[in-house]
Amino acid sequence: MKNSATKELVLSALFIALGVVLPMVFHAIGAGPVFLPMHIPVLLAGFFLSVPYAALVGILTPILSSVITGMPPMFPVLPFMVFELLTYGVVVSYMYRKMKVNIFVALISAMVAGRIAAGIVVWVLATFFMAKLPAPTVFITGAIAKGIPGIIIQLIFIPAIVYMLKKQKIVAR
Repeated sequence: MKNSATKELVLSALFIALGVVLPMVFHAIGAGPVFLPMHIPVLLAGFFLSVPYAALVGILTPILSSVITGMPPMFPVLPFMVFELLTYGVVVSYMYRKMKVNIFVALISAMVAGRIAAGIVVWVLATFFMAKLPAPTVFITGAIAKGIPGIIIQLIFIPAIVYMLKKQKIVAR
């Protein structure tokens, strides 16, 4: 059991580090919001980590990135990104590792649930904290439209990486 917890802790740190570094690279060329680089390590974490560790990766990655790099901005972006990425990690981990669903079903379900979670937080921020944000439906539609290249990358590369690592017997399932 101790070995498993250590492995999950080390993998969590790796995914968090990737979640901080990848956006820096993509933002350096002005492609961050389009290619969604912080989403990739968090979604991958769900395939490799149990729900609590995947949740922590989803929470800590945007917070640490915000503190270290200023991306995402603390307000109003950080709160909805924390909930979006938290949802990604939890849904992928639960569906893939616990429910044993197909990689694509887990991935797409997480992507949909994460955007809904972000939309709910956008509504809360706009309603109760007077944040200058669009209506949740406009926000979600805009996020999907702007992030289509990133969504395509996620749908192609994340399953490929998981299949490759599964074949090499690196993935637990």
